[in-house]
Amino acid sequence: MTEIYVDADACPVRDEVLKVAARHNVMTVFVSDGGIRPPNTPLAHIVIVSEGADAADNWIHDHVETGDVVVTNDIPLADRCLKKNAHVIRPDGRVINEDQIGMALATRDLMTGLRETGTITGGPAPFSRADRSRFLNALEVILGKALKSTKP
Repeated sequence: MTEIYVDADACPVRDEVLKVAARHNVMTVFVSDGGIRPPNTPLAHIVIVSEGADAADNWIHDHVETGDVVVTNDIPLADRCLKKNAHVIRPDGRVINEDQIGMALATRDLMTGLRETGTITGGPAPFSRADRSRFLNALEVILGKALKSTKP
């Protein structure tokens, strides 16, 4: 049965995930090291992990299965979940698939190096209404594919 896993720390689209999940009657798991409010729906629950750089990522990776959907901005987590045949979407609506993960990892490593040397000092662009809209549309599509692929 398809589930949605959300890397919930600093995730700006938690409410949108709940709306789409409710429409499709899909369980959603928000994984965080604390500080998020519990959702008011039986279709979602929160898993609180110990503090640590990769605690939430490791929990998601350990529980995600083929056909599940993962919402994350974390590229290494996306790579690990893709290797388990899960679907991955970023909060800005960009879907990450097997064809893109290599370039995404390389870009992440390059940007990390540039930030460490001080060449780049800014962060990502602010989250926009267009990002939220793109996410809603993309989650509908990716969840629909996931549900079709896991039907017996």
